[in-house]
Amino acid sequence: MIDLFTWSTPNGRKISIMLEECGLPYTVRPINISQNEQFKSDYLTINPNSKIPAIVDHDGPQKSPFILFESGAILIYLAEKTGRFLPADPAARYGTFQWLMFQMSGVGPSFGQAHHFMRAAKEIVPYAIERYGKEVVRLYGVMNERLGKAGYISGNSYTIADIATFPWVARHEWHRVDLAAFPNVARWFAEIGARPAVIKGMAIPD
Repeated sequence: MIDLFTWSTPNGRKISIMLEECGLPYTVRPINISQNEQFKSDYLTINPNSKIPAIVDHDGPQKSPFILFESGAILIYLAEKTGRFLPADPAARYGTFQWLMFQMSGVGPSFGQAHHFMRAAKEIVPYAIERYGKEVVRLYGVMNERLGKAGYISGNSYTIADIATFPWVARHEWHRVDLAAFPNVARWFAEIGARPAVIKGMAIPD
């Protein structure tokens, strides 16, 4: 059994999707970040960086409880634990890591900043809106070109790179992007979004 400490954010939903895709049993432990629950002392023992998601795998390495935080690290761990959604071929494997890092270092931070300045900032900051809005569009362009050449983000199979990226693209309206302008992304988004495990994972926590 795995305890999933999460909230209804793209980073949290990466892991609930992965757990659903892998068919691993898990218990949801909601951490309401809007009420600063991520800063409580009991959660700090799980993640000293005060972020979600995190997991406790009670059947971890050496069959002992194993704590892990950072969504990219968790995805890799679960992929290796189950042998799913991470190619065994070295070139394809490192290609998947490459596009996972693209999400972690580019898509997530830039989309997140766009969400903040376009939706949550207490004052309108035109410079920030323009800066992150342009970067979001550029990143969609990168994904659109990639998905014009391959069925999935990291190649011809569905991997943790797709699982990591989908929940961020699911908020395209939040960063003022019309997917019609990126037809290859739109095709990919519709296909991934129809997967039963994705539908279930995107509803966690309910």
